[in-house]
Amino acid sequence: MTAYEKPSLAIREIEEVLRDHFGPGVAEINPLAGGNLSSVFSFVHEGKGYCVKFSDLAGAYETERYVSDLLAGQGIPFPKCLALRKTGRLAYVIMERMAGRNLSDCTEEEQIHQLPELIGILTSLADVEVRSTFGYGWIRPDGNGTYESWKDFVVAFISEDQTGTFWENWHDLYRTSCLERDVFEEIYNRLMSYVPYNESYRGFIHGDFHQWNILSDGKRITGIIDGNCMYGDCLVDLVILDRHMPRSGVIQKYQDNLAKAGKVIPNFKERLLGAYYFKGLDGLRFYAKMGWRDAYQGTRQFLLNLT
Repeated sequence: MTAYEKPSLAIREIEEVLRDHFGPGVAEINPLAGGNLSSVFSFVHEGKGYCVKFSDLAGAYETERYVSDLLAGQGIPFPKCLALRKTGRLAYVIMERMAGRNLSDCTEEEQIHQLPELIGILTSLADVEVRSTFGYGWIRPDGNGTYESWKDFVVAFISEDQTGTFWENWHDLYRTSCLERDVFEEIYNRLMSYVPYNESYRGFIHGDFHQWNILSDGKRITGIIDGNCMYGDCLVDLVILDRHMPRSGVIQKYQDNLAKAGKVIPNFKERLLGAYYFKGLDGLRFYAKMGWRDAYQGTRQFLLNLT
């Protein structure tokens, strides 16, 4: 299995798409870094900044439109979706561009300085009102989850049959990449033993909450973008941030913030381990497919050392 390659577009193709939506006057079309599954470009029209994303994956961006409405409507700094259309085999979405640059471009000191604000945003994401919807796992375009339980989602997510998705034929990775079956199955078995601790909690999960999907002006957080959004235990977002800022004391600061607010999280340690194993297993498979051997080895070691 070869590494996934994002769709490639010529500038003239992008200009044509944007002209169909805005008419004349689109300027400063530039590719943006990041986005493992989308080709992303920024542009300007009538003095305002926007971005357009292209994907060849089925159903791309339909849920993102729902999530945009959900989060922006509840005060989370998430870009508004302006259009979702198709051009040939590609889906594309046009969204407002939020101020700032990737938090990953800030120094480690600047990132740590903004950690209290990040913890506040994590808390706000966990508090997003989702009671009008049902289900767990991937959020569908209608706002509901795809599975009846968290366990059903986890089992389906790791199943061999992933026809028509990014993970189609992923078992080939055992042959063609650094993915090790014995390690993967060991972590999967550990994950399943912790599923009961996570499955009674249902909140909004961004699913990709790290510095490349967080915008900053260097001093303040200006926006949250992208995401692999789902319903489940909100601690999944916490462990993602912790794994991307491992020297920052993310977990302790989160607990301190909860204590200050008088909130108690039941089974915190067990739920945290369940979240680590869930995202870690996802990471092992993803890093192997992308050919990111160092990230694979680091995640492998971290998971096997968890107790």
